[in-house]
Amino acid sequence: MEFSIATLLSYFSHDKLVAAKVLEKKLGCEDEVSIYKLQIVLEALERIGVLVKERGKYRRVYEENIVEAKLRCSSKGFCFAIQDIEDADDIYVRESHLSNAWNGDRVLVKIIKEGTRRRSPEGEVKLILERANPSLLAQVKRNNGGYRAVPLDDRLLFELDLTHNEQQLENAVDHLVHVSVLRYPIGEHPPLGQVTRILGSDAEAAADTDIVCCKHDLLHAFSESVLKAAQGLPRSFNKSELQKRQDLRKLLTFTVEDGVQRDHPTFIEQAFTLEKPKPGWWQLGIHIADVAHYIEQDSILDKAAKKRGTSIFLREKILPLLPEAVTERCSLIAGEDRLSISIFITLDQTGNVIEFETLPSVIEVDYQFTYTEVQSLLSKSEQVEAHLVSIVEKLKEIFFTLCPLVKAQRLQRGSFEIQLEKQSPFKDEGRGGTVLVSSNLPVQSLISELAILAGKIVAEHLRALGVPAIYCMQPDPDWEELEDLLKLANNLGLDVALSSEEEVTPHDYQNLTQAFSRSHAVKVLSYMLYSTLKQVKYTSHPSPHFGLAYSDCYTHCIAPGQRYVDLLIQRVLKAVFAEGRDRPSKNAKITVNLGSNSCHGQIKWNVLPPQLKDALEEDFHLIVSHLNDRDKVAEDAEKDLEGLKKAEKMKERTGQIFRGLITGVQSYGFFVEIEDLLVEGLVHVSSLKDDWYEYRARHSCLVGRKNRIAYRLGDEVEVEVKNVDYYRQQIDLVTVGGGSALRSEDLDDD
Repeated sequence: MEFSIATLLSYFSHDKLVAAKVLEKKLGCEDEVSIYKLQIVLEALERIGVLVKERGKYRRVYEENIVEAKLRCSSKGFCFAIQDIEDADDIYVRESHLSNAWNGDRVLVKIIKEGTRRRSPEGEVKLILERANPSLLAQVKRNNGGYRAVPLDDRLLFELDLTHNEQQLENAVDHLVHVSVLRYPIGEHPPLGQVTRILGSDAEAAADTDIVCCKHDLLHAFSESVLKAAQGLPRSFNKSELQKRQDLRKLLTFTVEDGVQRDHPTFIEQAFTLEKPKPGWWQLGIHIADVAHYIEQDSILDKAAKKRGTSIFLREKILPLLPEAVTERCSLIAGEDRLSISIFITLDQTGNVIEFETLPSVIEVDYQFTYTEVQSLLSKSEQVEAHLVSIVEKLKEIFFTLCPLVKAQRLQRGSFEIQLEKQSPFKDEGRGGTVLVSSNLPVQSLISELAILAGKIVAEHLRALGVPAIYCMQPDPDWEELEDLLKLANNLGLDVALSSEEEVTPHDYQNLTQAFSRSHAVKVLSYMLYSTLKQVKYTSHPSPHFGLAYSDCYTHCIAPGQRYVDLLIQRVLKAVFAEGRDRPSKNAKITVNLGSNSCHGQIKWNVLPPQLKDALEEDFHLIVSHLNDRDKVAEDAEKDLEGLKKAEKMKERTGQIFRGLITGVQSYGFFVEIEDLLVEGLVHVSSLKDDWYEYRARHSCLVGRKNRIAYRLGDEVEVEVKNVDYYRQQIDLVTVGGGSALRSEDLDDD
């Protein structure tokens, strides 16, 4: 039994009584020990007033001055509780009021002093709902004959006693280690930990992927029981399954993958077909591996996938959602019959969707390509071998005509794309929330157009059927996030502005990307624009998606073997196929096609059985927070690895000189982006030895009192790499040349 207080409380809503038996089932308490432990937790929560017991059932108690939040601490000991509610005040928590909570923990905070216009409200931690640090990176130090672990993250304001293993601990002294927390602090007793792995003499000696995996507590391997369950899956499907599906094995079918060699087999989850039902029209088929056929709900494989939430891509290393044995059964490999969920989309000569249909199917892939192979075939399409002529004609139709038309439709509604060599490991927009275009692999961004179209169609269809779903949304960026970027662009001679100071629109971003493409600093500007986008989130209600300019609904559905949300969406589609009601009553003679958009607007009844619909709604409402948390962990880990790679690269170049662009100015110094490497470093004001520099906030510049030299936003400078803190990914630079003469407007007082 593994659950947090936060998970337990998520099964309560206002004034809802929940029986202990229901909680046992929801939390997976299957033995007497687990049930006993759950009872202890329930009694403890009742005693402190979080739960109340009525008629043998439990109800959550909500108090006005108690809020749920996440702790954010600084190395100086300042801690704030950050509420989930947007625009809600952060709550200051003194170190003496932390109640042994740590940075990142989810907590219930009691407000003990109301805030004012100038001061944040003050609070104390009443209950720790969920621990954020089940393990951590630390250095081992001797301590009074024993050993202690000092966390590398200086926001963790404690040290851990280490359990005795003399030989291992002696070898670990002054080394970087991974420590598993055995006991959190209780009263005056410090936390207790155990060294699980010695990573190296210091951060630089350790493998970067090991650092990232340990730092973010990522799951490396699957348990023996999960691996055994995966191996036990049938290697082929029952022939009776064919009778329930559309047989599409005669269609000319192909797949396109990135071709990156990783330590885990590529999960090929999407295949494509293209037919012409009539002149000027296309019928695009997007066929998605039917992972849900093999991964049953609440099975051990399902629970393992749910816990992980998403595959995590650490360059050549992948931490998969499911074991390799599942990939072998489901992956759309050429020459093999495979079960799939097919989406057929009919488009006209302008790229508009005329009709669509979703259905269970069986396919056989004829060709497997990489992006590079497709580009090569398209570039020399007149010289291909005879057996490839038919497939190359299909590829030309898709990539030269259909994809550009779908892309034009997206851009016309105000969406945008950002020029970056970075690419999403998913075929849709992925975690970044917008289409990324690489000059090296244009085919990849064109495939994204089709994957995004599939997500839009499935979301619209589920909403029209009135069945539960999980939608993908992206909040609007904050106007303040763009202020410095707009100022930088204007200082570079670009005439850019937003249409409103109250809200930011996708069309604003489209205009910015077009303006940035005319600048010599397009790489830096595009990279900074991408960083202003907010994280994509999941919700149980239809919501807008900023990056794709969808104002109503969109979802992820094309990667059920790599994202748990896609697997859930696939299950909903299969529930509609298997249990959906295609008429208002059994006596009705007229039916509708529940897989087609032809039924939209005709359905006035519940498509799914009420019990199934209610169960799905409750499950989806409860799981979105977990999915968002797992996506955030994955995004942070992937970014962390990229940061370590950059720091490693710059460490090797200590003492070298680069040209860069000033992208941010503060009172303590200015930030320089080295354009070729997209690496940011800080020139601290204390390193400017030639004069005393004053900060002019209004003009975003530092100005020398005597020499009248200014370092302003957008200036080009020459900098030397002085020092690199590898673990913290901090790069210290010193100026060698650059800066500019003081302008008259910089003389204004701020």
